Amino acid sequence: MNYRHAYHAGNFADVLKHVVLLALLDALKAKPAPFAVIDTHAGSGRYALGGAEASKTGEYKDGIARLLYPDLHAGHAPSPALPSLLRRWLDGILAVPGNEQGLAVYPGSPWQIAAALRDGDSAQLCELQPEEAARLRSALHHDHRLHVHERDGYAALKALLPPPERRGLVLIDPPYEAQEAEFDLITRTLKEALVRWPTGIYAVWYPIKRRSQVQPFLRWLGHCSAKRVLRAELLVHPDDTPLRLNGSGMVVLNAPWKLDETLREPLRALARLLQQDRPATVTLDWLRTEASDAAAPPPLSRAPRRR
Repeated sequence: MNYRHAYHAGNFADVLKHVVLLALLDALKAKPAPFAVIDTHAGSGRYALGGAEASKTGEYKDGIARLLYPDLHAGHAPSPALPSLLRRWLDGILAVPGNEQGLAVYPGSPWQIAAALRDGDSAQLCELQPEEAARLRSALHHDHRLHVHERDGYAALKALLPPPERRGLVLIDPPYEAQEAEFDLITRTLKEALVRWPTGIYAVWYPIKRRSQVQPFLRWLGHCSAKRVLRAELLVHPDDTPLRLNGSGMVVLNAPWKLDETLREPLRALARLLQQDRPATVTLDWLRTEASDAAAPPPLSRAPRRR
């Protein structure tokens, strides 16, 4: 699998990833102390949906376009019934330069992170591909809070952790060119990172084709050294074929308190709005919890009915 950002910008997997990212940034901003965000696979920052890559696949039409324009007619306003988190996220997308007349540009994680940072916060954005790093640097050079590193994001964590702020988030969103090998690399990276910065929040995006490819990683998370691990998944197809992207997930290590409650209604709404040829399935559950945690609400795992 080659998950190049430009080809898949704004698809259903991006929607899940970036809604969870916003919830994490909200949780960090709930406290006045500054925080840091480290993005290990930043990409170029923003993507023209009419460009060669995005228009070739058109995946955004089954992603963010379904939320903004449920009837697929340009100019349709977001549904007022959307949960607050989703509504704010969509407002942020439409506020990006280039979207004044409607959805034309999709901002990647660096742009969305930048929009959420306060004056004292910072972000370290790692991108290995020289052209992508150059575009990212050009797009964000005016912002003193952001620092672009043209280097391997996994290796960079050894130098960047722990950040001076001592609180914050690491976002790991690789291309999964070799899926099972990537999971092994992520596992090794997380083991080392949790030693260097045991209190940091780590959010990992992953694609779902065959469930069997993901399961070993999820089992390891259930026994890792993080205090708690929350999983959020969205499946738009059965997870039993390697021939397409059937779904995606986010796991959050050291997840903020009540993150599951924050995400519960937005996930239900995403399942309803992003279903394709059959009802979508969402999962929200704890893979690991502290013994001192209060009893968690029942996990969310359901395929909503068609309306």
